Amino acid sequence: MAPPGKRHRAQSTKIQFIKGRLAKFQAKYLTTDFAKRLAFDPSLLWVSAILLLVGELFVNVLVIQRIPYTEIDWIAYMQEVEGVVNGTWDYSKLKGDTGPLVYPAGFVYLFTILYYLTNYGKNIRLAQYIFCGIYLITLALVFRIYSKSRKIPPYMLVFICCTSYRVHSIYVLRLFNDPVAIMFLFCSINLFMEGYWTLGSVFYSFAVSIKMNILLFAPALLLAYIASQGIYGTLKQLTICAGLQILLGAPFLLANPLAYIVGSFNLGRVFLFEWTVNWRFLPEEIFIHPGFHITLLFLHVVLLAIFAKPWFRYMKSFAKLQPTGVGIVSQLLLLPLFTANLIGVAFSRSLHYQFYVWYFHTLPYLLWSTPYTIWLRLCILGFIEMCWNTFPSTYASSAILHVCHFLIICGIFWRRHPTKDLNIDIKKEK
Repeated sequence: MAPPGKRHRAQSTKIQFIKGRLAKFQAKYLTTDFAKRLAFDPSLLWVSAILLLVGELFVNVLVIQRIPYTEIDWIAYMQEVEGVVNGTWDYSKLKGDTGPLVYPAGFVYLFTILYYLTNYGKNIRLAQYIFCGIYLITLALVFRIYSKSRKIPPYMLVFICCTSYRVHSIYVLRLFNDPVAIMFLFCSINLFMEGYWTLGSVFYSFAVSIKMNILLFAPALLLAYIASQGIYGTLKQLTICAGLQILLGAPFLLANPLAYIVGSFNLGRVFLFEWTVNWRFLPEEIFIHPGFHITLLFLHVVLLAIFAKPWFRYMKSFAKLQPTGVGIVSQLLLLPLFTANLIGVAFSRSLHYQFYVWYFHTLPYLLWSTPYTIWLRLCILGFIEMCWNTFPSTYASSAILHVCHFLIICGIFWRRHPTKDLNIDIKKEK
């Protein structure tokens, strides 16, 4: 046993060591400068991401417990998959209260699992908690994308998490299939960022098999395949995507191939005017006219063609720089993917309220890719949120939504050439 004097000196030394570490911690982290960095430095975005994920867990539990669930499509989903459970593989005979089944086979398999997990769809509260998990996983995937790309400041995560009642409602109070497809989409994008193209293609194709809107990303993804994988590699990835669709749809294709293809990949479906968010200012006779739909498709294709050249340049640069492991390089992949989806949303034949999640989590990234001031970016984001929370939609809300989409697309077009800032940031990270 050490003498009392030595023990006292040892304890005193330990206390001094702890005090010194605390003083260093305080000098480094408990400062105004570090607080500013937490709010504005993209390299520290992961700190805000962790805190907000924990906060979102409690917020969603509170929403589930305190706010009444609203039935819209869940019962219809359960009725549709129940037909398959009972042995019906003919898509023309699969129906629910809201009409025939209009989603691909991945939807059927996934919601069949939910059918059994929730006591044949009766345990709504459990379904809400499952969708809470889907929401948190999606947020984590989005935050990882933003953290690696270092494009947006951390304070924007607060806007993603805390400003949209509509998005929380879509996930845990409505139980739509759109959020499930979006979760698998962001998983695929994370894999593409890391160079796992084959696995990414599997997740992407599975997302398409849940809801067809994921195809809006396809034009930019095709350019990414060509730039990074070459012609042979592109054919391989397209074969994987198509092969998974055939594999998932096989039982339905064998039973009634025409009914499955027409039912699950119906590009000519006419939406109800009463639910439109984006075309309320038009007369209904124009909204349902086939010529209007053809015009939208034409404009969609033209705009994709205009952006194709800079996108391909981005993708070639990404393919060249991605092996370096520098996270900021992912900006060259993300901007074309997110912009292609935005263009698809902007020229959609109709947007319903649950479709907000198609592009909600990409809006901060898109806005920070424009030359606008921070205040204008935030104003555009605020107006978009207002439009999606106006129920029912009005002439003004639908028109404002188009103006916001137009401003974002124009801003991205103005900055369609790679900037010197990106090249400087890449060199810094190396």
